[in-house]
Formats: sequence, structure tokens, C-alpha cells
Amino acid sequence: MKAVGFTKSLPISEPEALVDLDLPKPAPGPRDLLVRVSAVSVNPVDVKRRAGGDPPAGQPKVLGFDAAGVVESTGAAAGLFKPGDAVFYAGSVERPGTNAEYHLVDERIVGRKPASLSFAEAAALPLTSITAWELLFDRFRVAPGKRADAGAILVIGGAGGVGSILIQLARRLTGLTVIATASRPETVKWCLDLGAHQVIDHTKPLAEELRRIGIPQVDYVAALTNTEQHLPAIVEVLKPQGALGMIESSKPLDLRPLMRKSASIHWEFMFTRAVFETPDMIAQHNLLNEVSALVDAGVLRTTMTQVLGRIDAAGLKRAHALIEGGRTRGKLVLEGF
Repeated sequence: MKAVGFTKSLPISEPEALVDLDLPKPAPGPRDLLVRVSAVSVNPVDVKRRAGGDPPAGQPKVLGFDAAGVVESTGAAAGLFKPGDAVFYAGSVERPGTNAEYHLVDERIVGRKPASLSFAEAAALPLTSITAWELLFDRFRVAPGKRADAGAILVIGGAGGVGSILIQLARRLTGLTVIATASRPETVKWCLDLGAHQVIDHTKPLAEELRRIGIPQVDYVAALTNTEQHLPAIVEVLKPQGALGMIESSKPLDLRPLMRKSASIHWEFMFTRAVFETPDMIAQHNLLNEVSALVDAGVLRTTMTQVLGRIDAAGLKRAHALIEGGRTRGKLVLEGF
């Protein structure tokens, strides 16, 4: 089967940073689906894993998490899907990636593809939808429903993949006042179009920006990018007994200043359930089915912004380079082999 991977960690400008491969077609384990991949999207985690070191023993490593495709076959103990079903999912860090014609995934982390979306549009959604949903409802424990006293959430990095879904979930499914950060006219408009009540500029002091819109402190902060840079401001703008949620940090963080506010601190890593095969692992199957239903009902929309062509080394190198440039919005997608 065709696939794309790397054998050595190299800058994306190098010809061998990502290469086209020919690999054996895998066979499903007991709870697996063998999916014929139709489209994939690219996430910052793909870039980080490519830059994080050489694969062991020079064996090619296939990257990719988000995928949409059609079930080719199922394992002996799989019962949630059947061959021919259209699905979407975000895979696991413990297994080969989705940048391949055929991919194995545990059925408990797979959802029904939204019928109203193309495979490309659907491939943009799984990883970021799971991350945003778990952060909002599992970590922050925000109650669904339009409560008048829900408070306010600050989404730092609103135009990114996770932010683009979190804005929609918070605005459509909760009573939270949604404040996003963005710094360019096109990303400000993107956040507003997705449902943000207010957009502030993260290149300026966040405390001053929040005071400017009349909301000096917030109940929740979703720190989705450059957390170490924004941490002093987060300490200032988070309400006493508020909650901080993070999805990344490239450097150690000193969180002690939040102690005086009795703040709760949450890490969200959407692969946890799959890596540890937690008892509630099937929650991601249910979650993705709920997202699919909300999309088909017109409540949520895809965050795909660009299709970069076929799933091959050239297209994926372009996607990695764009993400490394730090000026993307929404999700980049590749479709077909």
C-alpha cells in the first residue's frame, strides 16, 4: 500500500524530511477496523513528532492522526461498524499513522462520518473535536445548556484547530461568554464567524485587552498555544477558583502563582483513553457520533480551510511547512492517493 513517512528527523525543507513509501497492507486485530483512508488532516502534533527524533533502527515511521474513510474489514470482536461504513477518527500515538492507504484503528475511538460532509471536510474534525470537547466538558466540567450564570471562557489561539472547535462548542452548547484571541483581520473574522462573542489581540497585554471589552476576569482559560508566554497574564485574568486548561507546553511552567487563587489546572491529552485503554475508552466513539450529529443538524461546521492536494510526500511537506510557519487558521487537509 502507499504511505508517507520518515526515516530520519530532518528540517521540512530537506528532500528526505517526508518520503513516499510502499508498505504491506495491515491486518486487523480483534477490536480493530481496517479503514481505506480517503482524506487526512495535519495537526501540530504531526510536526512535533517528525521533528522529535529519528525512528528506532531506521525503520520508516508513518505520521498522521486525523482520517476519514471507509471500513474495509473488521476484527473478530468488533461490532460497532461493518464493511462499507463511512467513518472518521483521530487514531492513537501508540500505532502507525493515518498517512497511508489502509489504516488500523480500535473501533472504540471511531465515529460515524457526518453524512452532510465530504471526506475532506470530515477529516478536519476528529482530533480537534475530541480535544475541545474533553477540555470543555470532561476537564472543566462545564454543564451543557444555556445557563445565564455560566461565566466566561478565554480561548487563547482561537483561530487554530482546537480553538476553532472550542469556540463553536462553547457558543452553541453552553451559556458561556466566549472570548477568543486572534491578531490578524482574517483570523479575527474567522473567530467571530465561528461564534466568539468578543475577540481580543494576543499580541497585546491580555489583561488590558479584557478590560477594554469590560470583562476583566474570566472563569476559564483555554491556553491552546504559547502557554509559557501568556502565563503571567493568565494568572492575572483568571478569577479566583477559576480553571486553566492546557494542551501543550514546550517549556516547564511555574504554576505556583495560581495557588493563591485556588485555581484548578487541567492537562488535556486526547490520546489518553486510547493509550491506557481506559474503562471509558468508548466515550470517544460516542463523542464523535455526537459531533457528527451536531454537524448534520447544522449546529457545528467543519474547520477545513484548504485542501492541499493528494496524500503524498510533497503535499504533506507543504502542510508541515505551513504549520511550522504559525499562520494557519482552521485545518489543512489532503485527499486521495
